[in-house]
Amino acid sequence: MPGSDDSPTLSSELRTGVMRLSRRLRQERAADELSEPQTSVLLHLFREGPLTPATLSVWAQVSPPSMNRTLNVLEEAALVERTRSHDDRRMVHVSLTDAGRTIALETRRRREVWLDHRLDTLDAHERAVLGEAATIIRKLFEQ
Repeated sequence: MPGSDDSPTLSSELRTGVMRLSRRLRQERAADELSEPQTSVLLHLFREGPLTPATLSVWAQVSPPSMNRTLNVLEEAALVERTRSHDDRRMVHVSLTDAGRTIALETRRRREVWLDHRLDTLDAHERAVLGEAATIIRKLFEQ
């Protein structure tokens, strides 16, 4: 309930817990030589499919030149490729290569394994509560 005495505590606890969990999960990557922003771009392309550099920079909340530097590193590592649109030759789309897809899949697998091991330490009730909380957290994100 807004304005209740435990709202700030709930907000603070939730924010801290989510941030710590997210930070720890980001440590689980298939390619240690890639930075977290580079890995995030690979994972986003895996989920969304080919995107323009401009769309990626908006998603990542970075400047277009910064995204271009990230994409240059990924392209040099043969993890993404840029292709010109058939409809508009000025438009470029970025997509994963097979190697990029492999790293994205392995990173996702490692993160799920790490989290599965932690969830296995919880009892059935705690896991059920977390299942409900995950639904509610997604709802908060979508608002």
